[in-house]
Amino acid sequence: MATAKKVEQGSKVRYAVVAAGWISQTALLPGVEHTGNSEVTTIVTGHEYKAEVLAEKYPSIKHSYSYEEYDEFLRANVADAVYLATPNWDHVEFAIKTLEAGLHLLLEKPMAVSVEQCQQIIKASQKTGAKLMVAYRLHFEPGTLKALKRVRKGELGKLRYFNSSFSQPVSALNHRAKSGYWAGPVPDMGPYPINMVRTLFGAEPIEVYATGWNTDAKFNFEDTVAVTLKFDEGRIGSFVLSYNAQDLDDFRITGDLGTLFSSPAYAMPGGMKHTLMIGEKGSSESFGKTDQFGGELKYFSECVIAGRDPEPDGEEGMLDVRVLVAVEQSLKTGMPVKLAPYTRARRASPDLEETLSPVKIPDLIGANKPSEGGSNGEEDQAPSEALRVA
Repeated sequence: MATAKKVEQGSKVRYAVVAAGWISQTALLPGVEHTGNSEVTTIVTGHEYKAEVLAEKYPSIKHSYSYEEYDEFLRANVADAVYLATPNWDHVEFAIKTLEAGLHLLLEKPMAVSVEQCQQIIKASQKTGAKLMVAYRLHFEPGTLKALKRVRKGELGKLRYFNSSFSQPVSALNHRAKSGYWAGPVPDMGPYPINMVRTLFGAEPIEVYATGWNTDAKFNFEDTVAVTLKFDEGRIGSFVLSYNAQDLDDFRITGDLGTLFSSPAYAMPGGMKHTLMIGEKGSSESFGKTDQFGGELKYFSECVIAGRDPEPDGEEGMLDVRVLVAVEQSLKTGMPVKLAPYTRARRASPDLEETLSPVKIPDLIGANKPSEGGSNGEEDQAPSEALRVA
């Protein structure tokens, strides 16, 4: 059995980027230089020309493999860790292979497309000791963590409700427009408000209800969805997601003493602005833009080198997927879905804040943002994707 790769203190963790799409090119690759403890040595992509051009832009990249050569890559000892950004329905196969080979894994969200798949990935990590972290970049973002500090200090009083709006226009040419629920706005954008309300409430939902509309024939799923989450102690979380509305991302958390509104709430590179009302006293606070990907990568590499378990681990990813699965079920049945009570021992920590300078967005190689056609963040697709419609 393989054992986890070891990286000596003072050395850099060598990463393979699996899928050279929009998110990898705009955030991960340019963010690596800010970390000081990480480097990208390998690209795995279905497009040879991408690997060639990216290797010219980033001299640390010395190796490239196709998806069909993934097993060969795992045997080659050219990386210590993997950043995996293939479509979410391909995560489980690549994630398990990676962890069972002893390579550490930074896995994009959503973690997988079922709770059972998440559990399989967690088990693979436990088997070899390879570190597993789900890429919750906001767990290191200053504005998010300041909101968490205020909530935990009790500034808002007893929390009552959370609501959020998150939308973006998605082109009909984007591969997600025709790939079913698991390519739609709930799994794509939903992990942000789901994770935010779970983090701020410090609890797991006990009931999920969702309703939606297919507002445009270019989508083969409900492209605009409203979700309500019930928590214990009379708390409610609600949010609306859309692939067919203009860019918007915000949240509001309200208690019996005050309310905090954040806009933006989830976007890169941040620049959150909080509006706070405690009773009749109002104030505002702005936060600088940061390299969120560099921050999460730096933290994960620290965990790999020190042998620590990362905070946004596989359990954190699984708990979000549990909600995504319940939303899908509620949309199909029109009924609320009960969730079993669950207690998570670990939560985001304000001590993990990172404030790296924002990156300059580079010219993209065969990748497009969602509104411009082509493919979305995970546009570099494994060969099996065309055969799968979730």
